Amino acid sequence: DTMRRVVRQSKFRHVFGQAVKNDQCYDDIRVSRVTWDSSFCAVNPRFVAIIVDASGGGAFLVLPLHKTGRIDKSYPTVCGHTGPVLDIDWCPHNDQVIASGSEDCTVMVWQIPENGLTLSLTEPVVVLEGHSKRVGIVAWHPTARNVLLSAGCDNAIIIWNVGTGEALINLDDMHVDMIYNVSWNRNGSLICTASKDKKVRVIDPRKQEIVAEKEKTHEGARPMRAIFLADGNIFTTGFSRMSERQLALWNPKNMEEPIALHEMDTSNGVLLPFYDPDTNIIYLCGKGDSSIRYFEITDESPYVHYLNTFSSKEPQRGMGFMPKRGLDVNKCEIARFFKLHERKCEPIIMTVPRKSDLFQDDLYPDTAGPEAALEAEEWFEGKNADPLLISLKHGYIPGKNRDLKVVKKNILDNKPAGNKKSDLINAPKKAADASNSQNDAKLDEILKELKSIKDTISNQDERIAKLEQQMAKIAD
Repeated sequence: DTMRRVVRQSKFRHVFGQAVKNDQCYDDIRVSRVTWDSSFCAVNPRFVAIIVDASGGGAFLVLPLHKTGRIDKSYPTVCGHTGPVLDIDWCPHNDQVIASGSEDCTVMVWQIPENGLTLSLTEPVVVLEGHSKRVGIVAWHPTARNVLLSAGCDNAIIIWNVGTGEALINLDDMHVDMIYNVSWNRNGSLICTASKDKKVRVIDPRKQEIVAEKEKTHEGARPMRAIFLADGNIFTTGFSRMSERQLALWNPKNMEEPIALHEMDTSNGVLLPFYDPDTNIIYLCGKGDSSIRYFEITDESPYVHYLNTFSSKEPQRGMGFMPKRGLDVNKCEIARFFKLHERKCEPIIMTVPRKSDLFQDDLYPDTAGPEAALEAEEWFEGKNADPLLISLKHGYIPGKNRDLKVVKKNILDNKPAGNKKSDLINAPKKAADASNSQNDAKLDEILKELKSIKDTISNQDERIAKLEQQMAKIAD
């Protein structure tokens, strides 16, 4: 016992949270009043997107990060849904592509212009139709390009190939009750879900199998959350039978007992977990709370170590969490939140104060970059790949994003998206066909372009010859 350190050593014991000054907030935003437990906000190194109140439909704002201050009422929105938007998620492999799920039962994928919106956007790149009730969850695959998951109040999870606009996997018989949230694991080979039946399930989506499940993960009746950690364990938040908020850590290989279970407080806001795999810190933002608590996960008891709480006066309606590559490494910033109030969005910056100005490589291990490790077809065929990592030593410089192209196949050849095992066996074949037809389309495009360039050159050649003749005449 004397060997145990009285105070656990951790470089994150002194994480320091601070809200930015007023002029760096986004003001006069009518944040959505929909009663739905999503975070209502999504951010990436270029944009902040916020679900807003919209009459006669659903809309969200997309603001370039630098567009702070008062946002004009007439500022353009993304407004193609006919019902309120419930969830939004930026594509991890393209900072100009965002997906939205709505009460109108559809998922839409949007391409945002490089410098933000100058006009309202009503035309999505693709509309994904397959749910029979409202779609409350959208989540991009972490490592495969153009793979998107959606979950609806029809208790179904659909995984789409956005590049072809098709539903390739439909898990519609695994959940008997409402799905509260879905989380991909680090390489996107598994998902875990928390559901109203108090179960947490670990699912292999391509085999359409439940790999592990835990009944009564938290005994209370209020909503739970479950997310995968980098090491494959699962972190959950929920409520005890006495309505106390709890957090727990589970090993999916043995879900009998939690690795750790902590009681927190009695408050009825759902705890939204935001996880940073590089530092192994989990930030818990309760809806309606005015604080953010953070914990470090380690492999020594008690496994979930409380670090600190950032407190403010105003309760939060929602929260956005910046990916690591969007942070300022020169300021030792390890997390940035975008907290939604009733009428504004306020960035909150978490730093680890250091005396040195040098790059702190212990705070910034290589992190997931914006390149996809796999194409959609490869993933549907059964391949897995970890995220492609980048160094943040010189900060992250956003590259050029390629436009999202959707190559729809002939609808007449298209059977309705199946959800049976036999269809899944055909999925790789479908995916291969899709990739062939995409390749053919690309080839045609290149040949056309080549021909037009050749034509231009021969026209110019003729023109040059004529001009030379005229010059010769004048010279004579």
